[in-house]
Amino acid sequence: MKLCGFEAGLDRPFFLIAGPCVIESEAMALDTAGQLKEITRSLGIPFIYKSSYDKANRSSSKSYRGLGMEQGLAILAKVRKQIGVPVLTDVHEAEDIDAVAAAVDVLQTPAFLCRQTDFIRAVVAAGKPVNIKKGQFLAPHDMKNVVDKAVEAGGKDRILVCERGVSFGYNNLVSDMRSLAIMRETGCPVVFDATHSVQLPGGQGTRSGGQREFVPVLARAAVATGVAGLFMETHPNPDKALSDGPNAWALGRMKNLLQTLKELDSCVKKQGFAEMSLPPN
Repeated sequence: MKLCGFEAGLDRPFFLIAGPCVIESEAMALDTAGQLKEITRSLGIPFIYKSSYDKANRSSSKSYRGLGMEQGLAILAKVRKQIGVPVLTDVHEAEDIDAVAAAVDVLQTPAFLCRQTDFIRAVVAAGKPVNIKKGQFLAPHDMKNVVDKAVEAGGKDRILVCERGVSFGYNNLVSDMRSLAIMRETGCPVVFDATHSVQLPGGQGTRSGGQREFVPVLARAAVATGVAGLFMETHPNPDKALSDGPNAWALGRMKNLLQTLKELDSCVKKQGFAEMSLPPN
């Protein structure tokens, strides 16, 4: 799959989608995007900057949602032009799709909305690549139905599917690495979200918690399983982040982690995937 000027797939080095959960300021967005560009360029990792102009799926009405569509999209457009990197953001409402698609390179659908047929079709119809997040309530093989809807809307060769953990009891998510192999059956590049997978949804009452210490654990496991891309939210100071800080990976720690992940990715993909040579059951 051609994505933002590079090839994405299981036969290519992994690409990275990364940035703060939500836009906090123009200065932070530009600085974070610039640092991530330098890190990924030095490692030869294709990079897409991610940040949200609005986060509608908050635990509480008092949670920080972002700067709003007009200001947020203007900042993303500035990141795109000034830093020179492709940008991704999520869109929550059908009426926002056209404006968002005009400002970014990749659209993302929130996990909670993956079963909303009309919404999925509308996002895909905008003509941009779409990263579809698998719902926390969905089995990995059910993503084929979601992709079928997207393809019917004209999205063939423009769809990414993203795993971000599955609900396991209250306020907890688990990641089943088998799901990454199962989601390959959609025919789409598979992305693993290493930061939302360690989230504890609503775990702090009016806020979500998270287990940041497990981000590298799951990221390494996903790369060893075999993925096309990784999604990681990062922040200069996660403890002070206005959204999803408990599960964000510190910007200052990104390079070391990415170095390890690049080596694992190269080793795994060089050897190939034994499971893919087996006859179907």
